[in-house]
Amino acid sequence: MSYPPDPAAPEPGPVYPDPPYPGTPAPPYPGSAVPAPPYPGSAAPPPPYPGAPASSPPYPGSAAPPPPYPGSAVPAPPYPGSAVPAPPYPGSAAPPPYPETPAPPSYPGGAPQYPGAGAAPSYPAAPPAHPGATPTYQSGPQPTATAPPYIPPQTPPAAPTPAAPPEAPAPDDLDYRHAGSRIHVAAHQRGADATAIGQLAVQVPGFLVSLAVVASFAVGILGTAMGWLVILAWLASGALVFHRPTELAFARHVMKLRAPLAEERARLEPVWREVTARAGIEAHTYELMVENSTDLNAVAAAGHVVGVTTYALNEIPSSNLAAVLAHELGHHTGGHAWTGLLGYWYSLPGRIAWAFMQGIARIAIRVASVFSLAATGMVYLFIGMFVIGGFVAAWYITVPLVAAPYLLAYVGRQGELRADRQAADLGFAPHLAQVLHHFQAQEDAVKAQAAAQGRQLKEPGGLAKLLTTHPDNYTRLQALEPYLQLGR
Repeated sequence: MSYPPDPAAPEPGPVYPDPPYPGTPAPPYPGSAVPAPPYPGSAAPPPPYPGAPASSPPYPGSAAPPPPYPGSAVPAPPYPGSAVPAPPYPGSAAPPPYPETPAPPSYPGGAPQYPGAGAAPSYPAAPPAHPGATPTYQSGPQPTATAPPYIPPQTPPAAPTPAAPPEAPAPDDLDYRHAGSRIHVAAHQRGADATAIGQLAVQVPGFLVSLAVVASFAVGILGTAMGWLVILAWLASGALVFHRPTELAFARHVMKLRAPLAEERARLEPVWREVTARAGIEAHTYELMVENSTDLNAVAAAGHVVGVTTYALNEIPSSNLAAVLAHELGHHTGGHAWTGLLGYWYSLPGRIAWAFMQGIARIAIRVASVFSLAATGMVYLFIGMFVIGGFVAAWYITVPLVAAPYLLAYVGRQGELRADRQAADLGFAPHLAQVLHHFQAQEDAVKAQAAAQGRQLKEPGGLAKLLTTHPDNYTRLQALEPYLQLGR
């Protein structure tokens, strides 16, 4: 309904009706032949901006008509100077605004586009239709604005670091005469030469002492019947030296050897096949293994294991590697490896008992030294009488036991020279001599460094030299001299 005229007014003016509710057409503006723009929810399009034909007069104090209300079906024209249309007001189907976007001005000359954005941000609320009027919001559930997914800034990938050039492999200078074939097959793939038999003979006193130790503990603790079963089981345990799974376990856990990698096997096996072909030995008779070490070395372990260090595998020429492997093959074919391990196993209980007695003697001397010098002297006297009594009562056991370490060292030195001759017989004398010269050069470098620092390396004495299991390099080179002269 209409409002009554104001009686205090001097001259009543025209009375305008109330603005219609949303959804009803609005009355025309005074003096205008064109109806006013509809309110929110109206289907009529908004009036065009100034300069368009049949335009309605602008609002008081406004240089341009207002943008459409929320819910309008016709989008507003673009802002002046903008190539993209203005963003829609809340409630429209336009993309959601960016988070934390400040509200732009309401009237033309609105917010500029953000650099790189596909569309300008939307306004948080529509401007009022008339000055001082409250905007009417759309009823019902409002759409929830969701922020666009976060795209992290793209950083250019770092330039790849150039890989270090691979080290040059050791030269393959081996003369592959047989390409894996054999001239002959040896009648005995393995045996026991004089050195091997000597090792077994020297170990007999230790074996007897070990047997006495095992029998005393087994019978004394378990009784006669069970004790003899333990003794027989210990005697039969020596066969494990030739049991491949046991050998491999011994090599892995005691000697710290491992199976070769694929590239290591690719380098090792051709050299090994050439060595075994020259010797007439089946290559698969023995197991090749590798030790992680920076020393030039190899080992003939147990009954079927040939180990070589990573340095020898990767740093020396194939001919020198073949000489080293031929030397270890000589230990195996001569029986040095299995006889040495067998003698060590059967003498182990006696070694343990001897170490236990030494520990008891040291403890007794330390305890006696706490009390008095006389008590210490009494302990030394008792130990001396015990040793002398052993020599007198069982000299045939005690004397070989005392002499056994020196005899074993001598047999070991002879075994090294025999293995050198085996390698020389296969044609590797010059290459083995190169390896020995390398060993000697290393020893000379260590001595020179010590002399430069004012130190003097302690050389082994007379008895200590007798306990070395390897002859010196000059002795080994002198033994190879006949083969080197034949090669010339």
